[in-house]
Amino acid sequence: MTIYIGNLSFQATEEDLREIFAEYGEVSRVSLPTDRETGRKRGFAFVEMKDEAKEDVAISELDGAEWLGRELKVNKAKPREDSRGSRSGSAGVSGNSRQSL
Repeated sequence: MTIYIGNLSFQATEEDLREIFAEYGEVSRVSLPTDRETGRKRGFAFVEMKDEAKEDVAISELDGAEWLGRELKVNKAKPREDSRGSRSGSAGVSGNSRQSL
């Protein structure tokens, strides 16, 4: 399972996140996305931990906590959706149905 951390300070580093979440269990991966054009951090991150039960404890204890001057939003990450695929797929369906009328 992956944990989503939102409203993250732009000063936070992958090492900072690893240290915070390591208090709850073994961290297997930390991802701190940056903007492709500017290289700036985007204000959110993803953390994966080895033990799902420990992830749940980390989520419940860190959600709403203040860290580096920001109130964190911590929850289970939702599966990534391919917005390009869903748009073209729905456009193709409606386009096809119009042609058959």
